[in-house]
Amino acid sequence: MATQTVAKPRTSLRVGVQKFGTFLSGMIMPNIGAFIAWGLITALFIEKGWIPVPALGGFGTNAEGVPYVGLVGPMITYLLPLLIGYTGGKMVYDVRGGVVGAIGTMGVIVGAGIPMFIGAMIMGPLGGWTMKKIDLLWEGKIRPGFEMLVNNFSAGIWGALLAMLGFYGISPLVQAFSTGAGNVVQFLVNNGLLPLTSIFIEPAKVLFLNNAINHGVLTPLGIQQSLEQGKSILFLLEANPGPGLGILLAYMFFGRGLAKGSAPGAAIIHFFGGIHEIYFPYVLMRPLLILAAIAGGMTGIATLAVTGSGLVAPAAPGSIIAVLAQTSRDSYVGVILAVLLATAVSFLVASVILKTTKHSDETDLTDATSKMEAMKGKKSSISSVLTGAGSGVGTAVLAGPIKNIVFACDAGMGSSAMGASVLRNKIKAAGFPDVKVTNAAIANLSDTYDVVITHQDLTERAKPVTSSAAHFSVDNFMNSPRYDEIVELVKEHNTEGATPDAGAAAGHGAHVANAPLDGESAAGSGMAPAETALPSDILMADSVILNGTATTRDAAIDEAGQLLLARGAVDEGYLAAMHEREESVSTYMGSFLAIPHGTNAAKDHILKSAVSVIRYPNGIDWDGKQVKFVVGVAGINNEHLHILSSIAKVFTDKAQVAQLEAATSVEEVLELFGKVNS
Repeated sequence: MATQTVAKPRTSLRVGVQKFGTFLSGMIMPNIGAFIAWGLITALFIEKGWIPVPALGGFGTNAEGVPYVGLVGPMITYLLPLLIGYTGGKMVYDVRGGVVGAIGTMGVIVGAGIPMFIGAMIMGPLGGWTMKKIDLLWEGKIRPGFEMLVNNFSAGIWGALLAMLGFYGISPLVQAFSTGAGNVVQFLVNNGLLPLTSIFIEPAKVLFLNNAINHGVLTPLGIQQSLEQGKSILFLLEANPGPGLGILLAYMFFGRGLAKGSAPGAAIIHFFGGIHEIYFPYVLMRPLLILAAIAGGMTGIATLAVTGSGLVAPAAPGSIIAVLAQTSRDSYVGVILAVLLATAVSFLVASVILKTTKHSDETDLTDATSKMEAMKGKKSSISSVLTGAGSGVGTAVLAGPIKNIVFACDAGMGSSAMGASVLRNKIKAAGFPDVKVTNAAIANLSDTYDVVITHQDLTERAKPVTSSAAHFSVDNFMNSPRYDEIVELVKEHNTEGATPDAGAAAGHGAHVANAPLDGESAAGSGMAPAETALPSDILMADSVILNGTATTRDAAIDEAGQLLLARGAVDEGYLAAMHEREESVSTYMGSFLAIPHGTNAAKDHILKSAVSVIRYPNGIDWDGKQVKFVVGVAGINNEHLHILSSIAKVFTDKAQVAQLEAATSVEEVLELFGKVNS
């Protein structure tokens, strides 16, 4: 079994601040594209921009003497705060919370008359949370047919009240805070003290408190300053890639072992990718290096202050590309100097520390990476670059051979079965047929697996009950690149004759959630191969349609469900559960395929196993992905798994998918699925 290596969440003040910062970041980061758009429009079209355009930049008047409004002002005043407010509400209570949060945000925007980013970060989550609590008051008490009326009016009434609260109550408080914080920043600037902020910012970054500082304070203040002055130094207090780059360069020249070997790749990811956390383990390995980061940060800020340079909008992520893209027209020399000098000073200080202190870099980088992840509270997406793991393992390091792999989804009978079939075939082809690859509902998981694969939206649900397993998240069930990573992981751990046999797997406490697919041996499970026990009517000709009539995702689910209903395989309740499942997690599988099916709780609505297949030659928009084949699934026990296995084999073969697209008869479709009912 795998061994847990990441510390359990702690309730310290630091962890609380981290969570708060992560929540703030969750409101800002999805909208960074809008910030970039505003920054580009500002840099190009304002009066001091590269291409001054009065109608776009919002300066000057038209022929009638009416001042131009432009794009810059409305975007920063209304669009960006409303996006933040909506996102914050949606994080708490989905779309309904987002709508109410946006309404409340409008109140603080109009009440303050200045860009209300802090107000939006208050009103958005507040709107979502309060709307959720209000809905609980009459949950289950609304008469059928009145749900839409009650929901719409309750959201409208409460949203209006929140808007007034924002206008009269929240906006004065936020405006006072913004003014006070702005005065503090201006005091630091006027007295040449702004570089001292690096004493707090650089250690905070390594402790993963940067989100709270950057998105909670610096970005809102920087936006206000940029609106007034056309640029702001505050955007580069935390985002300057120079200090981290200097430390990594020092390791390239004066480091040892694994740290020295991994530093070049880390430097590229840090400087061009903007992922600053990749240098944190190097600092944690040599805590004195925080002095290099502080010195570099102070140098960069001082350079910006002396040259009067700044950015027009946030640089996120902190890549040199993003920094230069958001640099004010008159600030390129100062910004580039700030990055170069910060790098140079950080490099010099770090080099002295590395040369004058004795330390075993090779043995400690992995420990430092684990420490970083423990402080962060979750697995780092780039830690494998440092440790050489390359496997993308979720939250654990495997301590022995891989014996049991489970693909888990909500119901355990559709998406997981398809994914398990695809992965099983890959692992077999790699020469490890004894590695058990099963599928299960998340509700049925136990902590007896080595590897757990889930849809990316379900990973957090699976982790608590399989805490000692390595977790992989996927969003494409048919041809996810993560499958190849898992195969490589199996090769790495099972090559020395360590592949388990069926008996060993049983002795290991494996939980076999479903019958094996593809007809493999089921020795040790007490079940016969799937082919020998299948009914002969799971997929029938009258359940295959070559030209579906639906044009939307929901209509396609209805069309597939109606075929199951017509077969007498399900009742009406199952159709509703198919839509419920889709709203929870998409059943898009990749390769133009979706397999809508009910939730785990809807199994009582299945009367017998059946599968329906519908082809949509022109394709359907399935949450942004094109789907041409919809396979409706209803299964009792494991009877439907063999057909899903056959379908999976077809859709992992591009040539066979092309044959399905060109098929002119139902018989051709059935034949391509391997005569599954024989």
